[in-house]
Amino acid sequence: MTATMKQDGINESAAAAKERWDTWRSFKQNRTALVGLCLLAIFLFVAVFAEQVAPRDPRKMSDATFQPPSFEALFGTDDLGRDVFSGVVRGARTSVFIGVTVALLSGMVGVAVGLTAGYAGGFLDDLLMRLTELFLVPPRFFLALVIAALFGSTLFTMIAVLTATYWPTTARLVRAEVLSIRERSFIEAARAMGASPARIVFHDILPNALPLIVTNFTLMIGGVILIEAGLSFIGLGDANHISWGYMLHNGQHFIRDAWWTIFFPTLAVSLLVFALNAVGDALNHALDPKSRIDYLDKPA
Repeated sequence: MTATMKQDGINESAAAAKERWDTWRSFKQNRTALVGLCLLAIFLFVAVFAEQVAPRDPRKMSDATFQPPSFEALFGTDDLGRDVFSGVVRGARTSVFIGVTVALLSGMVGVAVGLTAGYAGGFLDDLLMRLTELFLVPPRFFLALVIAALFGSTLFTMIAVLTATYWPTTARLVRAEVLSIRERSFIEAARAMGASPARIVFHDILPNALPLIVTNFTLMIGGVILIEAGLSFIGLGDANHISWGYMLHNGQHFIRDAWWTIFFPTLAVSLLVFALNAVGDALNHALDPKSRIDYLDKPA
């Protein structure tokens, strides 16, 4: 009996290793995704080690105003002589922090609600979906705009508002996926073998819904970053923290005379959103067994 259990454990480990290898093979065949992954790594490195990458204080003013990009100032300077490169680097930390935090918080709430509603069904499903629709009614951007205008534009306020408006989308997506998965034959087999609802949800349903969740997570980060940039661009961001939207807000008046004050923050936002979308799409195919098999079977 013990030898059989050990052999089963070895077989499961080998199957898991093969699954990870096939996932990586599928992912790395997508060159756009590899470019996106490299860009994501760069942005994460810059966000974590911002002080080492750009030691100059992005708020420090000088007499060297509107200096074009040069060796002394890689991205030039703005109307107050502040270094644009330092601002872009420090802004990466703020934008990435807001995007990842909101995506994690809203993702956890949305996945929990979607799993519960999709598997339980009945009255609980109706109750949770009506609650979800209640949060979906107000337009996300304008709700964030109104709350920022009324209660102040702080990082905490922005994270709270965006979390409250993003989780319903995740909940509806996960619920729809769970409704599809729970009717499949392997779920019926698990019920027939006496598996508990918790085991079915976390062992059978959740792993099969993972590609959708991962893809939605990456897309959500990009969407949050765009909304934060939009709010900061119109002056409703947190002025105590440098962000790409804050830099766009300051540089919009000088776009004709100092294009670099707008160009580099815009480029940073565009590259990060592109990287997130490329990686998310590739992970969706790589984590889905059917899509992965079809992709790996394509001729080179």
